[in-house]
Amino acid sequence: MTSLSLENRLAVMARPVFGSAAMRFVAYLGLCAAYLQGGLVKLTHFSGALGEMQHFGLAPAPLFAVLVIALELGASALVLIGRLRWLGALALGGFTLLATFLALRFWELPAGQERFMAANAFFEHLGLAGGFLLVAWLDLREKEYA
Repeated sequence: MTSLSLENRLAVMARPVFGSAAMRFVAYLGLCAAYLQGGLVKLTHFSGALGEMQHFGLAPAPLFAVLVIALELGASALVLIGRLRWLGALALGGFTLLATFLALRFWELPAGQERFMAANAFFEHLGLAGGFLLVAWLDLREKEYA
């Protein structure tokens, strides 16, 4: 009789729930939630999207707003439906990195609460980009063995 390690016993118990396709979809949905929300809000309040583009110095603002909306919604859809998931994940990860370096330049802020909050958000966004990189890596790896 083979004795399973504690790690293996815990994995056997967790796998039916956390290894399920439904849980995987929930994970993808969680990763894409901010982009779905952001894209839909920009789409339904286009003047706010224009203001955001102008705030960050992106011109022409209408073009950048349309591109951001298309990227946020289109790449999220790719991740969620599983077609070209790796490409959608890389697009969202790259977008996140660019937006993070554009919007969360904490090193330019004076010491204090605002800098602290911006630094936390900066590194949280790096983690989100890493999550998308992992999604792309896993998707490409699965296709390699399919």
